[in-house]
Amino acid sequence: MEYVLGVDIGTGSVKAVAVDLQCRSFEVCQRHYSFSSPKPGYHEQDPEEILDAFISSIREVIDKIGSQPLAIGLSSAMHSIIPVDESCRALAPMITWADNRGSDIAVALRATARGLDIYKATGTPLHAMSPLCKIIWIRENDPELFNKTFKFISIKEYIWHNLFNEFKIDHSGASCTGLFDIINRCWYPDALKLTGIKADALSTPVPTDYTAAYRRSVNDPRLDFLETGIPFIIGASDGCLANLGSMADKPGVAAITIGTSGAVRVASSKPLPNEQAMTFSYILDKQTFICGGPINNGGIAMQWWLKNLNQGTTEDDYARLFEQIANVPPGSEGLLFLPYLTGERAPVWDSESCGTFFGIKLQHTQAHFSRAVLEGICYALNDVLDAVQQNAEPITQLNVSGGFVKSEQWVQTLADITGKKLIIMQSEDASAVGAAFMALKYTGTIDEYPSGGAADLKVFMPNPENAIIYQKHFATYKRLYPALKDVMQG
Repeated sequence: MEYVLGVDIGTGSVKAVAVDLQCRSFEVCQRHYSFSSPKPGYHEQDPEEILDAFISSIREVIDKIGSQPLAIGLSSAMHSIIPVDESCRALAPMITWADNRGSDIAVALRATARGLDIYKATGTPLHAMSPLCKIIWIRENDPELFNKTFKFISIKEYIWHNLFNEFKIDHSGASCTGLFDIINRCWYPDALKLTGIKADALSTPVPTDYTAAYRRSVNDPRLDFLETGIPFIIGASDGCLANLGSMADKPGVAAITIGTSGAVRVASSKPLPNEQAMTFSYILDKQTFICGGPINNGGIAMQWWLKNLNQGTTEDDYARLFEQIANVPPGSEGLLFLPYLTGERAPVWDSESCGTFFGIKLQHTQAHFSRAVLEGICYALNDVLDAVQQNAEPITQLNVSGGFVKSEQWVQTLADITGKKLIIMQSEDASAVGAAFMALKYTGTIDEYPSGGAADLKVFMPNPENAIIYQKHFATYKRLYPALKDVMQG
């Protein structure tokens, strides 16, 4: 059977997905790994553990199918940093996107004209997640490590070097660092100067269709189950490829994902900067940027509510919660929830922000609070969508994915709050599938990416009456954080 593999190197697992020549996924293997948090705000991982998961996931899916893939495309989580020596040996654990130790650096940068210039040139929000802030933190707090580091690389670069003995970074991954000029496609001198490094301390940037052929004499012997000559396509970042895998790579169609966190992303032929909301503009390929913003508090906020105030997080507990919510009118009779339980990224970028219930009255019951939590998560996503739409082409359709699509109540609420047509897309493997689509295109198997016109996709349309109610409450929601910001930070 002819197929390609898409492999997504995520924060918690590697997932390898087999996709046939008709762009249909049919086999998957997933390998999980751990993280450590040695100090508050730290989030670290062992790159060798991730490399082992990468190799074993590819091997298992090939063993299941019984034949070799035509090509392998790669996706990876953004914003990781690994200090390595000349042989690509890690000198310290990998710092992941979730690490917050550079928060003060990001806050200080956002208050300067230089920081805003770097944001506009690189398309990367000024936040602790960015490698820009991570490298500055290392220089200021661990000068010994900083001085002996040969290169600062991401997890995909670490794996790529292990495979091909070369330091390469795809334009998509580079565009997530805060160090890369997304128009001229080169390392940005002013950002480099700020970190105290030169361009040779980073990998060589290459297009997302950059390809290398597997060779047993050169590559990791643990991959000797692969035939010589199989092309690896370096691919892009997981967020950009999630849009591709969700068939939201055309203007006017945005992708919304809600997992533990959440994100809004839309394709564009040019960057879509927004200095106030600091939305991102990352590279998908030579023609396309993926622009949008992430939120910290998606499913994690609903899980918190269930675990601590409804005493359970089983499937039955979720089912009972959504039954409760169905009996409360849209808008929760004026009760609003600001879902910043773990601080917030877009559009406020405030690690000190916190969750807040507002408008509590005697008529509000536990069911009202449950619905308000769900609505608050949707309001947060709509806040990002509003920021993206300020510069983008009109958005008429949202392709949605993530664990939340299991709840029709949740999906309908999101449709009503955004006022958009929602289509449920592939819910689990969008980034890996996107990497497979890229492999299919760049090997010449397909001429164009699939458009997502299947008739069996489930569609949710906004309820006009509910949408009017939510417009009113969203206006109040937008005023809450600015009114409370000083108190939260005090």
